Amino acid sequence: MTETPPAGTGVWAELVGQDRAVETLRRAVRGEKNAMTHAWLLTGPPGSGRSNAARAFAAALQCERGGCGTCNACRTSLSGAHPDVTLLRTEQLSIGVDEVRDLVRRAAMTPTVGRHQVIVVEDADRVTERGADALLKAVEEPAPRTVWLLCAPTPQDVVVTIRSRSRNVSLTTPGEAAIAELLRTRDGVPSEMAAHAARVAQGHIGRARAIARSEEARRRRAEILRIPAQLLTLGNCLQAAANLVEAAGAEAAEATAELDVKERAELSEALGVGTKGARPRHAQAALRDLEDQQKARAKRIQRDALDRVLSELTSYYRDVFAVQTAATTRLVNADVEPDIASIAKRTTPERTIASLDAILAAREALETNVAPLLAMEALMIGLHA
Repeated sequence: MTETPPAGTGVWAELVGQDRAVETLRRAVRGEKNAMTHAWLLTGPPGSGRSNAARAFAAALQCERGGCGTCNACRTSLSGAHPDVTLLRTEQLSIGVDEVRDLVRRAAMTPTVGRHQVIVVEDADRVTERGADALLKAVEEPAPRTVWLLCAPTPQDVVVTIRSRSRNVSLTTPGEAAIAELLRTRDGVPSEMAAHAARVAQGHIGRARAIARSEEARRRRAEILRIPAQLLTLGNCLQAAANLVEAAGAEAAEATAELDVKERAELSEALGVGTKGARPRHAQAALRDLEDQQKARAKRIQRDALDRVLSELTSYYRDVFAVQTAATTRLVNADVEPDIASIAKRTTPERTIASLDAILAAREALETNVAPLLAMEALMIGLHA
């Protein structure tokens, strides 16, 4: 039986507020009776750390000391450099059947240096229907010493045939105090800023870290929180929507520009574009496929940016509702309390609930591929009505 390091140390150190889930995984690493299985489904809300939990579990499975966090097996597993740990996190809108088949082939291989062949799919909810069919057989008939770690927001986001063959480990939204402590100890964030970031991030560890460490992230958040007070006319609404979509597009372009150029150059070199032996028709088709993939990646990043806008607006209108109903709760966005109080005074709780419904409708529209500008225009008008 493997001796795992104490909870909260080693590879488990950054999984704050997840004691129950971590203990389940640590029992499997220790080899306790009926604790280990070949397929796991790690679920939890955005920011709960499900991907970090999967990486930590993968590292602990390879580590002779059960996840010490310092050995070569731990460090390479966490970084994605371990030869027997495959990490897949798509930047596209979906994970197709070809990508899944590559994973299945990898899963069938015998570990080269590690104790297990571990396959981590960080966005299992994005696997297409055909991809799920290809994955099912590998999960049903696993190769010896192969472990699948699938991550998704909820079990329902994964097809029933796969989730029924996987052991579910649920992560929860970590508390403010735990996140603030992590920011202080891991990132050296001053206590006041750590507490502020933990509160406004509402349990999303990655978001809290960005707010605590990035002046640009704080500036963007401040701009979003100014929007409700600016929606005085229809023109204001349309302009606000255009600004949001433009800013999200710029964020996506900035995040992908350098990578797009690098990928195109590498593919062109591999295809021999510009050389005597090149096959122009084949090369152009491959380059078009790459361009389509890059557009899909940019589209996802843009929609992720807009989703952050929706999260900030949701917290804002929840604060408005709290003020209107005299709820004895601390405001999430206490730094803009005067604006919140002003809107709470001139509107009604029913109007605020309608605003929250409009935000939910915008999120659903984006998930069903409605054009971002149309979705944001409908939202801004809904908040103004």
